[in-house]
Amino acid sequence: MQTCRIPHSDLKVSRIAYGCMHLSRAWDDEPVTASEISATFKIVEAALEQGITLFDHADIYARGKSELLFGEVLRQRPDLRGRIVLQSKCGIRVADDPHPGVPARYDFSREHLLRSVEGILRRLGTEYLDILLLHRPDPLAEPAEVASAFEELQRSGKVRHFGVSNHSASQISLLRKYVDRPLVINQIELSLAHHYPISETILSNQSGVPYAGATGTLDYCREHDILVQAWSPLAGGRLAGPAAALAAQLAQAKGVTTEAVLLAWLLKHPAPVQPIVGTTRPDRLADSCRADTIGLTREEWYSLLAAVRGHSVP
Repeated sequence: MQTCRIPHSDLKVSRIAYGCMHLSRAWDDEPVTASEISATFKIVEAALEQGITLFDHADIYARGKSELLFGEVLRQRPDLRGRIVLQSKCGIRVADDPHPGVPARYDFSREHLLRSVEGILRRLGTEYLDILLLHRPDPLAEPAEVASAFEELQRSGKVRHFGVSNHSASQISLLRKYVDRPLVINQIELSLAHHYPISETILSNQSGVPYAGATGTLDYCREHDILVQAWSPLAGGRLAGPAAALAAQLAQAKGVTTEAVLLAWLLKHPAPVQPIVGTTRPDRLADSCRADTIGLTREEWYSLLAAVRGHSVP
């Protein structure tokens, strides 16, 4: 697996990351099971065999159980911690927490961010996170309060680097005004099926632009050396029609799976883009990671974009 350096850090990571959301699929308060622990060991080992070094978490994934399962791996393999990059996200609060009747919401308050990190570290069984991301923008966030939480987390050695997820260019810019340290990652939904952050960059000065809320997010991240991570890079298998047919044709010609072609499409972008793959099947993970070994030509890349958009570029 080829590697890239996360800007403004000393972290060198695999071009493809592993997303730990589905280590547990039970979003309840029941204890983790022996079968879940066994499956987690297998998929983590498969990821390591492929050269993956960055593992992505969030405190809400399976209500914390995905982090607990990964923590079991670290407890039994303490040597692993120094070989990988651990990243987690916080800021989403589910309904009925901490008591029945309260709504789902976002919370970037200093108190919640500090408390969330304590829970993440406890579940993972580690003393520090390499990266903490703010999961989804909180309209009620006070950037100065976020900055204060970041300062405390770094001063205490609990978080080394910070970033965001699902943030627009303007939201990142506002936060950067207050945060006295680089924001190193923005994790967004991005795939051939969800190509809008890329397509908006070619629609400047066009009438009838179909993508509402254009943000210039990719260009902003490139300008400020913020690594773009792609969640749901395979769009959950939702790609259909001419684009799916073309991707399958290219896959057959290159001797790889369609998933590898779709990931290679993202890897071709110069942002750069780091796809986060979340399959729990070792064989599918291995097939997906072959994206790192193939390349798409400029013509193939644009052919896929045209197929999914239904027409060529302007």
